[in-house]
Amino acid sequence: MPSTGGDGASAAVRDAADRSSGSRIRLAHSVERPLWTAVLAFRLLGLAYAVVRYTGNSAHYDRPGWGWAYLALLTGWVLATLPFFLSSRRCRWWVLCTDLAITVLGIILTRVLDDPARLDSEITLPTIFAAASILGFSVKGGWRPGAAAVVVVAVADNLEHGRVAMVNVHNGIILLIAGCAIGYVVEVARASEAALARALRIEAVTRERERLARDIHDSVLQVLAMVKRRGAEVGGEAAELGRLAGEQEVALRALIAEGLADPSAADLPPSTADLSAGPEDAPSPAVDLRTALNGLSAPGVTVSAPGDPVLLQRRVAQELTAAVAAALDNVRRHAGAEARAWILLEDSPEDDSVIVGVRDDGPGIPEGRLLAAEQEGRLGVAQSIRGRLRDLGGSAEISSVPGEGTEVELRIPRPREGEPA
Repeated sequence: MPSTGGDGASAAVRDAADRSSGSRIRLAHSVERPLWTAVLAFRLLGLAYAVVRYTGNSAHYDRPGWGWAYLALLTGWVLATLPFFLSSRRCRWWVLCTDLAITVLGIILTRVLDDPARLDSEITLPTIFAAASILGFSVKGGWRPGAAAVVVVAVADNLEHGRVAMVNVHNGIILLIAGCAIGYVVEVARASEAALARALRIEAVTRERERLARDIHDSVLQVLAMVKRRGAEVGGEAAELGRLAGEQEVALRALIAEGLADPSAADLPPSTADLSAGPEDAPSPAVDLRTALNGLSAPGVTVSAPGDPVLLQRRVAQELTAAVAAALDNVRRHAGAEARAWILLEDSPEDDSVIVGVRDDGPGIPEGRLLAAEQEGRLGVAQSIRGRLRDLGGSAEISSVPGEGTEVELRIPRPREGEPA
C-alpha cells in the first residue's frame, strides 16, 4: 500500500480538532483567577487594618513618625503592585520576594519604634498583612514556597521580640497550616484543571477522527468497494484493478480503525487553558428536514413526512440526512437491488424529539454481525449512523429479525423554547 501520509494526517487532525471539536466544553475561567482576586482583596484589607490600627495606637509608640513613614511605604507598594496580583503570570517571584522583604522590615522596625517592654502585648506594624505575603507565595508556587515564607515571617517575629516567644510560635503554626493548606489546594486545582484540559483535547481529537472517518466511509471507501465489485464483474484488466482497489479498501479501513481506537498524545492539539467556542458551535440557519429527506426518494425508496415543516439547524439536518443516506446505502449493499425501503419522519412534540425511521424488507442482520463489522473497520453503522447521532446529542437504535428486514430509528432532541432550531 502506498504511503498514506500519516504525519500529515495527524497534523490535519490536530489542526481541525483545535479549530472545532475541542470547543464543545469551555474552560471560561482559570481556577487561579478567583484565588488571585482573593489575595488582592486580602492585601487591601490587611493594609487598611494596619493603617486604622496604627492610627489609634500611634501615640503609644516612642517614634510614631517612623511608623507613619513605613505605612506610607507599604501603602505605595501595595497600590503600585495591584496589577501584578491579578494572575500567576504577572506576579513574578521578584515581586513576591520584595513584598516579603517589606513585610519583614515592618516587623523588625516595630522593635525600634516601640518600647521593648510593650513588645509582648503589641502586634507588629504590618499586623495581618504578613499573611497576605504568605498567601501570595502559596498561590504562586504551592505549599512549599508558602511554607518557606512562613518560616521567614516566624524568624522575623522572634527577632522582633529578641527571643523565641510562645505567641510567635502559636501564630507561626497557624500561618504554616494556612499557607500549606492553601498551597496544596492550589496544586490540586491546577492538576485537575490540566487533566480536564487534556481530557477535552483527547475528546476533540477523537471526535474529529470520527468525523473524518465518516467522510472517508461515505466517499473513498464506497468508491473503492464499487471499483472492486465492478472490476470482478467485468474481468480482465479491470479485475486486477478491482483487486488492487479491494486491497486499498482493507488497508484504509484498518488505518481508520487503528486511529479511532488510539488517539495518542502525539495527536493532541496544543494545550490551552481556554478552549473557546469555535465556528461549528455557532447557530446555523434553520431548514426544513422534509426537503432534505425528500431528496433521498428513489425507485424502491418511499419518504413519508408530516404536513408541517420540521425546522432544524442546517448542520443538524445535513448530518441527520447523511445518517439516513448511510442506512439506505446499507440496504442497497446488503439487502439487494430488489429490496424496498421506507423513510418515516415524525415530529413528536410530546417527547420533544424528531424521529426518523428507516425500514426495509431485506433479509435482516444476523446476530453479532454489527459488532463483527465494527471490529473489521467497517464504519457504516458505527460512525456514519451512530457516530453522527451521538454528536448531535441523539441516539440510533437498530432492530432486525433475520428474514423480516431491518429498522433503524434515529432520534434527536428538539431545541427547547428560545434555543436555535
